Amino acid sequence: MKRFVQLISLVVCISFSPVFAAMTEAEIIKALSLPENSTGNIADAIEEATGARGWMSADMKPIFDARIVGRAVTAVLRPVLKSDTRKYPNYALEILDQAPEGSVLVYVMQDGLDIAAMGNLMGTTAKVRNLAGAVIDGAVRDVAELKQIGFPVWSRRITPATSVGRMVSSEKQVPVKCGDVMVNPGDYIVGDTDGIVVVPAAAAEKVIALLKQYDDKESKMLPIIKKEKSMLKALEIYNRY
Repeated sequence: MKRFVQLISLVVCISFSPVFAAMTEAEIIKALSLPENSTGNIADAIEEATGARGWMSADMKPIFDARIVGRAVTAVLRPVLKSDTRKYPNYALEILDQAPEGSVLVYVMQDGLDIAAMGNLMGTTAKVRNLAGAVIDGAVRDVAELKQIGFPVWSRRITPATSVGRMVSSEKQVPVKCGDVMVNPGDYIVGDTDGIVVVPAAAAEKVIALLKQYDDKESKMLPIIKKEKSMLKALEIYNRY
């Protein structure tokens, strides 16, 4: 009887133990969108959480000042000979048409840094489909029109050169190396005026927890810096770096 009571007590304890649910996609995006969570702080948190770099190459620049947060959809394009008359699937346009609202297009132009992966027509399509933005390891064109419609793009180059007849799609929704950083479909992309960072989906909650710690320390350090006119004195207490 005593053993039975102990067993019932154990079952009750397990049944009523607190369950910590994982953050939803919307909650993660909301947290990464907070103004205090700059790409700089997020880059720091990614490195601390994963031991790997999360920031894309320094030449990945926005065509106008903007901030985006969204999940990655990916496509790869490669060079093709003009004499090649075979029909290839257009994965770049497929993900443009199929990506969920709020997604970030990630286009990788293999051996095509000076070729535009996107222009006005694709940008307009992305805008009316409520995609968050585009990140291009390559170039973009029709910048004036993209600014006018307000579709954010980060790219390594700006060029008038079209991809038509020069590049074909080779893959979609696969892991890609973009701006020297691995991006998996579904990873969280954050962009601002400083550049682009990639938050691995599996590490997103740990990154957000670290960001809260950073913000707490920084908010306490600022009054000390203003009072003492010294960052070293603030670091003695809070050790942010």
